[in-house]
Amino acid sequence: MLQTALSGNVKMCRIDFFWELRVDLGKQLKFPEIVATTSLRPDVVLTSATSKQVVLLELTVPWEDHIEEANERKRAKYQELVEECRRNGWRARCEPIEVGCRGFAGQSLCRVYNVLGITGASKQRAIREATEAAEVASRWLWIRRGDPWVGQRYLDTSWGIDHPRLGHLVGSLCPCEKHKDPCDINCCCDRECSEEMALFTGCLVPTLSGNKQLCSYDVASYSLRSTIDGYSEVMSSVRRETNKDILCIKSQNCVDGFSHRLPVLPTGRNFESLFKQFTSFTFNPDNSGQLSIEKLQDSSGYQYLDVIMTAGKSGERGFFWLPAAGVTAHCVDSNPAAFLKKQNSRCSRCLVLDRDCGSLPGLSMETYTNIQLFTGKNTNSSVVPVVVASIVLQSLDGTQHELNLSGEENINPELIHPTVCANVVLKVFYVMKYNPAGQIVNATVSLVLGFVREVPLPLEQEFDITFVQEVIQEAVVHYSGNPGYVVGQPVLSGQTTATGIERSINPRDTLSLLHTAEDQDCMLGPQRRSPVLFGLNALSGCILRLEDAANCSLVSQVILDVLRGQNYPHFVSAFGNSPLDNPLDWVPIKNIYNTKEAQSCSIPLSLHFEIEWTKYGSLVNPQAQIVSIKEEIQTNTTSLALLSGGSSILSITSSVSFIPVSAAALPGFRAKPTINAKLPSDFFFPFV
Repeated sequence: MLQTALSGNVKMCRIDFFWELRVDLGKQLKFPEIVATTSLRPDVVLTSATSKQVVLLELTVPWEDHIEEANERKRAKYQELVEECRRNGWRARCEPIEVGCRGFAGQSLCRVYNVLGITGASKQRAIREATEAAEVASRWLWIRRGDPWVGQRYLDTSWGIDHPRLGHLVGSLCPCEKHKDPCDINCCCDRECSEEMALFTGCLVPTLSGNKQLCSYDVASYSLRSTIDGYSEVMSSVRRETNKDILCIKSQNCVDGFSHRLPVLPTGRNFESLFKQFTSFTFNPDNSGQLSIEKLQDSSGYQYLDVIMTAGKSGERGFFWLPAAGVTAHCVDSNPAAFLKKQNSRCSRCLVLDRDCGSLPGLSMETYTNIQLFTGKNTNSSVVPVVVASIVLQSLDGTQHELNLSGEENINPELIHPTVCANVVLKVFYVMKYNPAGQIVNATVSLVLGFVREVPLPLEQEFDITFVQEVIQEAVVHYSGNPGYVVGQPVLSGQTTATGIERSINPRDTLSLLHTAEDQDCMLGPQRRSPVLFGLNALSGCILRLEDAANCSLVSQVILDVLRGQNYPHFVSAFGNSPLDNPLDWVPIKNIYNTKEAQSCSIPLSLHFEIEWTKYGSLVNPQAQIVSIKEEIQTNTTSLALLSGGSSILSITSSVSFIPVSAAALPGFRAKPTINAKLPSDFFFPFV
């Protein structure tokens, strides 16, 4: 017990009162009997006999997401003690303190410091020290997480426990056992307590549960019952409970399912094993699905820093050289180019123009363009040529202009004056395009040629190589809502297959109607079509000339194909983003063919889609869903001449209508709570 007089600007505690500070540290704290009699042990107890005030401080280091839950749990735990202190004439308050296990200070910590009069720089320093202490303790527990529990004393809770490593061992753990040898009062799971259990007044840990994220977990329960002699007897049981959460874990078969293992530091002894384990494209401690080093080396494509191979005229293999400066600034032509290594170098050459202008390979364009590259490093790899992308000619004064080459011609260096050499390579820029397999798809080169004058200074050349990955354009699937349809978006449709639904990625290649145009002839194709847009009724059509209806059976099939269009679908999507692999989310198109009375010439006169839709989901944000679709085809009931009314043309129509079938929303009310109160059997004793 530490006796002190609090100083500072205190809200509840005044400086003219004498305060006693008790801490549950080192030895078991005993709550002041002058205040109340209890077996609870708060972490810190502040009492002032002068003003009859008591402050209970309870520290918790939870996960940051559970700070509010921990605060409410601790307040509920000490609520009866606070009320008992008040009934005894003391001004009592309980202040739970939460500091996150990763060093996040809750608002309760700042509030308690204000109550105690710790403000300003002292408050900031105290908060920093508390958060650092929580981090250090959490790190120590993390490092020692693999060690066995010594006496099972490391678990600290008083209202059950939810630990991922408990599993079926909940009946053998005892979190309230603070001391190994002596009995902990009211710790019903303490095996050291035998005779003392008869004097217990309650169980500090009534329940002890396993991991509640599992679909089925063990729960150990502890309770007291009175014997005939009036003593207490501990009743314990372990039961199996079921988690009804749809996201529960069926089985925990992964060792590290709840935590991340610390990375293994490489040393001289384990370096080889770590190198074999992690030298791959996927860093996974499990070797399943991991490419071995041998397979990587045997792959057809290049790997990082592999030397790019070239093919000679007779098929021999060589290296692709990219000149660069060596020890000095002079160009070294035998510098290999590595795959995926971007290089940019400048080097110089000392020239004698009349001797080197036409004979030195480093000055000629052909040296950098007449190259055949192997796409991979295997012997059976194909060959791609280096293609000239552009050639820029630079004059003596520095002006440049691009040359337009008609064919695969080379511009060789030429001595046009005893002191001037033309068409000398000044700059070379390579661009290598490769695919995800590490194979070179194509290679291009851009050159800058110029005129060189014989001067005392050496010629400076620049060489650059860049690698660009080939972009594979993936097909973009368009949807008409997420999840419900959006008004004005196309109605998705498709065909049924053995694996599900198949539909085109083209948003216009879907359920459609004829596009209305002036004097559109049904027999003269191709006809323009418009997709059926959700929520928008439409009417369109074409005209049929009676002289074209001589062959009735042929014209009837042609008109039907014109009304339905090519690749006529059989299903439409119920939602705007229905998956293709779930046929239950696709609505079949019901066909109704109205022929009525048989005619010598039966021709489809109209096609009408009737689409029923409803509002699905919450009233706040309802989603449009198609529930049914009917295709109704109407044929002629009389002769075509009578239908035309003496005219030589007949109108053929296609239409669509959307019918809402949503039921009216009904207000819902929660059921009133029922009071299920039961009286003890001897409540009316001795009257009844």
